[in-house]
Amino acid sequence: MGRSRSRVCLQDGLKLDLNGLTRKGFIQRGRYSGVRGIGWTHSYWGEVASALISADLSDTSSGWLKLEGALNQFISLAAQPRPFGGHQWYFVCPITGRLASVLWRPPGATRFCSRQVWKRQVAYASQFLDRDNRAHHGKSKINARLCSIGKLDPEEWDFPPKPKWMRWKTYRRYESRFDSYDDLLDSGIRELAVKLGLK
Repeated sequence: MGRSRSRVCLQDGLKLDLNGLTRKGFIQRGRYSGVRGIGWTHSYWGEVASALISADLSDTSSGWLKLEGALNQFISLAAQPRPFGGHQWYFVCPITGRLASVLWRPPGATRFCSRQVWKRQVAYASQFLDRDNRAHHGKSKINARLCSIGKLDPEEWDFPPKPKWMRWKTYRRYESRFDSYDDLLDSGIRELAVKLGLK
């Protein structure tokens, strides 16, 4: 059984993903990133928010990200060394001070914070789903992920072939997870058949 909807769904709010911002060029490691426009969209409502974003990661250990406009917030950044050289950047949560790669601003909130700040007030979308819907959702996410990497149409594949540059170990991990979702759905069908007296 899924969780009660008395909690707020995190995905209905806004998300700042540091690695995603870097991939999209909003943040550039080792330098100041000029002011650019950024927007957040929801699959149902379309664009839900926009702001101007700028960031400075020119220092090797600390930096900042600033949102201006309807969303005004200054967020500190910190770099942590990696085991084999280099460093990884993180947001510093404005409430807890803990390092996080993702900050959330759920509906009704006034600023971005780490997931831990919101505690039991929020839940991920998948937590509102029952077992079978969670399995369908998991299969769909794996399908979408593999199709986006391999530039395939997700509508044409139940489980797509291995993308060209993906390691076999990674592909088999996706395959194993996909199969476990299939097993969950099959057991749900068997349970329903027993309840209906078909077996």
